[in-house]
Amino acid sequence: MLSIDLHTHSGASFDGRDSVELLLEQAVAVGLDAIAITDHDEISASREAVSLAPEYDLIAIPGMEVSSADGHILSLGTDTLIQAGLPFRETVERIRDSGGIAVVPHPFQESRSGVLANISKQELAIADAIEVYNSRLLTGFSNRQARMFASRRGLPMTAGSDAHICEMVGQAVTKVDPPDPTADGILEEIKAGRTATDGKRTPWRISLRQAAGGLRRRIAHRLPGIEQ
Repeated sequence: MLSIDLHTHSGASFDGRDSVELLLEQAVAVGLDAIAITDHDEISASREAVSLAPEYDLIAIPGMEVSSADGHILSLGTDTLIQAGLPFRETVERIRDSGGIAVVPHPFQESRSGVLANISKQELAIADAIEVYNSRLLTGFSNRQARMFASRRGLPMTAGSDAHICEMVGQAVTKVDPPDPTADGILEEIKAGRTATDGKRTPWRISLRQAAGGLRRRIAHRLPGIEQ
């Protein structure tokens, strides 16, 4: 079985901190086989990861986290920059048209741009997969809601750390056993629903460090000239 973290962020995200190299080093350190760097509305770091991953004996899956008009959607398996601000359904269609799959992260966490703040469960069900475990959680209730929803609808399930600092990489993983151990092979298993998920809550000390740093970086992002 391959262990993959499908939801991570580098310093290319406005609220991320670390370099691609640090994320890949951490992936190796925690025993991952593959990783997707999914920056907010940015693809450059993901492309860099695809180029560097073989040096770390890792598989890198190209992707990004798209800020649709209705909330966040992971675009996995394509290095096409998907336009932000489009409706949920159109965003999913553009991801597919580019050769990727659309995975909806933390759909029930409405305060974190979960799509169910703006769309129906019926519309959510058009996704290719649902992230049913996200390590950035308080009670775990929204993860349980996501798992129940995916199970009832027969939708493929994934897990991801949602790491914004390298220490978080690998806190949640999707496990697959593809005949072809490549990015395409992994995505085929996900689309077919042949996945297992495993995860644990990000430790409070790391969550607090990420939250403090993320707030500082958000302010710096909005106010150029402030040192990050």
